[in-house]
Amino acid sequence: MNATGFSPKSATTDDIDWEKIRTDFPILKLKIDGKPLVYFDNAASSQMPQQIIDRLVRYQTAEHANINRAVHYLSEIATMEFHRARCKLQQFVNAEEDREIIFTSGTTDAINLVMHGYGRKFIKAGDEIILTTLEHHSNIVPWQMLASEKGAKIRVVPINDKGELEIDEYEKLFNERTKFVGLIHVSNALGTINPIKRMIDFAHQYSVPVLIDGAQAAPHLTIDVQALDCDFYVFSAHKLCGPTGVGMLYGKATLLEAMQPFKGGGDMIASVTFEKTIYNTIPHKFEAGTPPIAAAIGFGAAIDYLTAIGIERIAAYENTLLDYATACLNEIPGVKIIGTAAEKTAVISFTIDGIHPHDIGTILNQDGIAVRTGHHCAQPVMQRFNIPATSRASFAFYNKKSEVDTLVAGIKTVQKVFL
Repeated sequence: MNATGFSPKSATTDDIDWEKIRTDFPILKLKIDGKPLVYFDNAASSQMPQQIIDRLVRYQTAEHANINRAVHYLSEIATMEFHRARCKLQQFVNAEEDREIIFTSGTTDAINLVMHGYGRKFIKAGDEIILTTLEHHSNIVPWQMLASEKGAKIRVVPINDKGELEIDEYEKLFNERTKFVGLIHVSNALGTINPIKRMIDFAHQYSVPVLIDGAQAAPHLTIDVQALDCDFYVFSAHKLCGPTGVGMLYGKATLLEAMQPFKGGGDMIASVTFEKTIYNTIPHKFEAGTPPIAAAIGFGAAIDYLTAIGIERIAAYENTLLDYATACLNEIPGVKIIGTAAEKTAVISFTIDGIHPHDIGTILNQDGIAVRTGHHCAQPVMQRFNIPATSRASFAFYNKKSEVDTLVAGIKTVQKVFL
C-alpha cells in the first residue's frame, strides 16, 4: 500500500488490450539503425499518443488565439478550453477549487514559484528547511538559493541501503526552527515511493507546510491532494503523455493568497498605476503574460486519455513489468539493481560491474534500446551509494515484456563487448 492508499498489485488489468493501446503511439513504430525502438526512458519524458497530437493540431488549426479579455470567437473558444484544462487538473488531483491550480512551465518552474512566492516572504534567518536525500536537483537548488539568501539552514533526511527514507530520522529533524518541508513523492533515480501521508501529517503537528514533488508519481499513482492534506503539489505534463513546456502547481488557496507573485506582467494584475499595482486574484496572480495555451489544452487532453484507461490499471500493469524486469536482471551475473525499496514504481536503476553507465547506454542504443544514463539530476543519491551514475530503465503502460527480454539480451551484449 502506498501513501495515497492504493497498492498497484490490487488492481486488475485483464479488461485492457495493452497491445492495442501501443498502436496509439506513432513513435513506437520507429526503427533505430533497423532495430525496433524499445523506449525505456519514460521517467525522463513519456511518449505522446495520436489522440493528444490530434488535439494540439485542432487547437492550432481551428481554435488558436490569445485568451482572456477579447470578445471575438477564437479568443472565447481558446479561453474556454484553457479553463477546461484547469478544471481537468483540479479533478485529476481532487483539489477543492479550480483556482488552486496554477499553470507553470513545468515541475521546476512550480517549485521555484513556491520558493519565491512563499519562501522569500516567510522564511527568515535561522529557519530550517527539511529536504530528503532522494530529491531531484529541482527540489534542492531553489531551497539552497533561498537558504543562502536568508541565512536559513537545510536539513536532510537520510536513506537506507534499499533507497528508502529513514522516517525516524525525518521526525527527529523537527524543532521550533523548522519552517518548510520539500518531499519527493517518487524517486526519479530509484523509483522509491515515499510514505508522504505520514510525513505530511507529522510536519503539520509543527504547523509546517509541505511541498510534494509529484513529477514521477502523477503518471503512476492516484493523487488526492485533499486526502494527503499536502500544502503544495507539483508535476509536469510531459511525463503524463502530454506536451513539454507546461506543468501545474496545486496550492491550498489560503497559502496562495498569502504568497507574493513570482513574476510581474500582464494578466496577473487587477489594476496598474505608476504609484501602485493591485494584484489579481488566484490563480491569475501567478500566471503573468501569455500562458502556454496550446500546451495546457494538450495537458488536459493527456489527463482525459490516462483517466479513460485508469491510473490504477496503468499502475498495476506497469508493476507486472517491474516485477518481471527485476527478476530478469537479478539473474544476470555482474548486474546490480540500485534501489530495492519495498514500494516502487516502474523504475530500475542498475550498474554492470566494470562498465561505465554511458558505455552501457551507447551499446544498448545500437539495439534500439533507449535508457537513461547518468546521475539523473539526483547526485546526492549517487553519493549515498558511492557510484558516479547508473543506467535507468523506466517503464510505461505501452511497454511490454518482450521489450524487457530485448533489454536483457542487450545487457548481455554489453557484457560481451566490454568484459
